[in-house]
Amino acid sequence: MAYRDEKLEEEKVFKDPVHRYVHVRDRVIWDLIATPEFQRLRRIKQLGTSNMTFHGAEHSRFNHSLGVYEIVRRIVGNFENRKNWRKEQRLLLLCAALLHDLGHGPYSHSFEKVFGLDHEEFTRKIILGDTGVNHVLRKVSASFPKKVAEVINKTYGDKLIVSIISSQIDADRMDYLQRDAYFTGVSYGHFDMERILRVMRPREDQVVIKESGMHAVEDYIMSRYQMYWQVYFHPVTRSAEVILTKILHRAKALYQSDYTFKLRPQHFISLFDGNVTLGDYIRLDENVTSFYFQAWLEEEDDILRDLCERFLNRRLFKYIEFNPLLHVKEMVELSKLFSEVGIDPEYYLIDDSSSDLPYDFYRPGEEEERLPIHLQLPNGKLKELSRQSDIVEAISGKKRTDHKLYFPQDILEALPDDSRQKQRIYEILFQ
Repeated sequence: MAYRDEKLEEEKVFKDPVHRYVHVRDRVIWDLIATPEFQRLRRIKQLGTSNMTFHGAEHSRFNHSLGVYEIVRRIVGNFENRKNWRKEQRLLLLCAALLHDLGHGPYSHSFEKVFGLDHEEFTRKIILGDTGVNHVLRKVSASFPKKVAEVINKTYGDKLIVSIISSQIDADRMDYLQRDAYFTGVSYGHFDMERILRVMRPREDQVVIKESGMHAVEDYIMSRYQMYWQVYFHPVTRSAEVILTKILHRAKALYQSDYTFKLRPQHFISLFDGNVTLGDYIRLDENVTSFYFQAWLEEEDDILRDLCERFLNRRLFKYIEFNPLLHVKEMVELSKLFSEVGIDPEYYLIDDSSSDLPYDFYRPGEEEERLPIHLQLPNGKLKELSRQSDIVEAISGKKRTDHKLYFPQDILEALPDDSRQKQRIYEILFQ
């Protein structure tokens, strides 16, 4: 029997709090799960710094990746013997679902911003490079790793396959919304996934939804909207992200100024130099970063030491609503006042914004995820979701942006009450 068709003697299951069980029968999937690169995802949290806000949010990218695989496994089961579904694509789709987040680093998005990295590019490198994952995929065929990478990168020729992994209603979103809601303890992310899976239909270039399932999709869209603003963009979580980002900026700046660390930051050197290798990247996880943050508590540099202490002990920055684009003069004055009282505004006065577009119809030139959700009418014709749903039409194409200004209120409070600068800072911040 060919390796691609090989089954385990007995089905393996992972107990899962969201899907109850994750079922594995394919030898290829079981072998991929066992690779070092996939096991590394156990050491990377799915929600980064959200556990500073929601203490239960300790789940990992490993959990999520298994969940996406399980949803796709169920979709494939529902698509069997349906028109437009090619069963020879089954294993490719399952592997892409399992491996879609393989390239995420520790505190993924903060690291990407500071060091100019792209987790999707590292996913591709892990799949195509000299790795355990690549060795398993090559046993299927020499071209198989490239096909898996193309599905994840949304360049694969069969757009139906791509849409199941990455679209406005895909397995990735359906897992993380439910999983993140479960572990944060909120009620926003719950929707009737079983109903959605039952009414999904394969078409030539994308998955569509039977019109009878429209209300379940409305619920999904609203769940996504609520999760982004109540969980993913929570201002306390963003405060922790701001501090984390500034720790990395400070460590990099010190390294580039030939500062002598008490403990050489070996795992960060190639990141600081801007030439990170695949091997260096794979060795990075959140256990490693936590080790260095602990070590940096002993450093001579006051800013690095203070920022690490804040992050590790959850002494976060205060925040106010503040759009720097509308208050340019105030921002310039605040920065000057902070400097005058010995507070470095580069690290202690940070504006941050979050934006989201919960649903949009396709617009030429937009990325693939903007392909609309189509409803399949009883006569077989398609109609774009917002044309049928008043609820979705109300939020379709509407981008919401939120601006915050973060600063260390404890340091400001410690300034002398008769300080002219302190009084003026308070006037600007709390007027």
